[in-house]
Amino acid sequence: MPRIALLLALTALAFATALGVPFYLDDFSILSDAILTSPDGWYRSWGVLQTRPLTWFSFWLNYQLGGENPAGYHAVNLALHLANIYLAATILPAFLPAPAAAIAATLFALHPIQTEPVLYVFARATLLMALFCLLSLRSWNSGRPWHAVAWFALALLAKEECVTFPLFLACLHLATKREDRHLPPIGAMLGLSVLAGLRGVYVTTVIVGSGAGAQAGIATPHYLATQGAAIWLYVRQLLIPTPFPLESPLHPNALYALGWIPILALAAWGLANPDLRRPPFWFTAGLALLLASSSVFPTADLSADRRLYLPLLAWGAAAGLLLAHWPRIVYPLAAILVLLTARETLAWQDPRAFWQRIVDSRPTPRAYIHYARQLPHAQALDTLNALERFAPDHPQSASEQGRIWLELGNAPNALAAFGRALALEPANARAVNNRGVALDRMGQREAALADFHRALSLDPCLFDARLNLKRLGQPVPTRAACQYTPQQKKTLEGN
Repeated sequence: MPRIALLLALTALAFATALGVPFYLDDFSILSDAILTSPDGWYRSWGVLQTRPLTWFSFWLNYQLGGENPAGYHAVNLALHLANIYLAATILPAFLPAPAAAIAATLFALHPIQTEPVLYVFARATLLMALFCLLSLRSWNSGRPWHAVAWFALALLAKEECVTFPLFLACLHLATKREDRHLPPIGAMLGLSVLAGLRGVYVTTVIVGSGAGAQAGIATPHYLATQGAAIWLYVRQLLIPTPFPLESPLHPNALYALGWIPILALAAWGLANPDLRRPPFWFTAGLALLLASSSVFPTADLSADRRLYLPLLAWGAAAGLLLAHWPRIVYPLAAILVLLTARETLAWQDPRAFWQRIVDSRPTPRAYIHYARQLPHAQALDTLNALERFAPDHPQSASEQGRIWLELGNAPNALAAFGRALALEPANARAVNNRGVALDRMGQREAALADFHRALSLDPCLFDARLNLKRLGQPVPTRAACQYTPQQKKTLEGN
């Protein structure tokens, strides 16, 4: 227990500046989500089309208690990580020799690859999912397999990415006593996984802009091939921690499929010799946890550090077994990891420096966009011009330029920029609405009204288009299906 207390203290030290980290990317959507900002969101979080309802409910609680202050959200994320460390440190000794368990727990707690799931508020789903999977594993190991099923059901409500957790338990079943009474609970978990998977496919299909499944922008065979490189990218990140926040450096490439050959060979070795004392077994067990996000179900992000959060429990065990001959290595290892993670946590403090680091090291269109948003107008336009050279067919560059020209009061340049954006993406409702704003600024009222109406035909709930019609004195029909924040409703309904 003193060793666990020390590990928790070192983790708190490594993440000491976490409460000062601002919001990033999808974190901001919490503040504009009609469910999370409404008093009745406590039950609306559990709606049929709401993915990850347990996570959404936790965001609702955060918003009700702390409003828009990022510190409260980061405090919850850090508390969840500390709880997961405690569970991992108490569970691992049941499967590993003491030195290996200590090294594995240290890696799980302090490796800098864990900074993304802890500091990126929207990654709380990963932390909650891991919490209930670890509780399920603890119940499983203590001889209460049906309790483990109940904990797993809660994990699915936090994040559907744990659908392959029963495969992890099946690996443990092969490597231990193989009691027949464990088979029905594993079967029940697999049934829950199938139901959760089918629901996930349905929801990502019907929700516009989900960025997953049919809307991921990448075909399943191409995504599967890419994961042959993504998995080795994770391994490299574990062995040689380098800055790798939020953005994936991968692009679809059929040659990446060759990466699956050694992966499957190692997995076959681990399954052929299911021994808790052998690293290949734990590599296979970790791969089982990773398959939900790194196999056949495509997502727009081809890789993400946060996907390794729970699999690191198993891969850390493999590393622990490899290093167990030098048990004292855990102390310098912990010291090095504290320094690396503290450095990464500090890097998240300044969004401008954060995005510049990505643009300089692993540029992506999204990184360029967010870096430009941190800059003065002239520098932002230069950055967006660089983005156009880097990714000529990316429509958001032109849209961002149009927004800046509007802020500078140059409507003709804004109109030209929005026109370029629409040439690349004609059905983008926001770009159509923005072009209408530019037209209105130039005194072309009728053309502006036509664009606002067209924007609503593309996206009937687009708040900005409805607000622009109201501003021009046009009737704005209400739509019961649209979900707005209380402030947005007040704005649309006001005189």
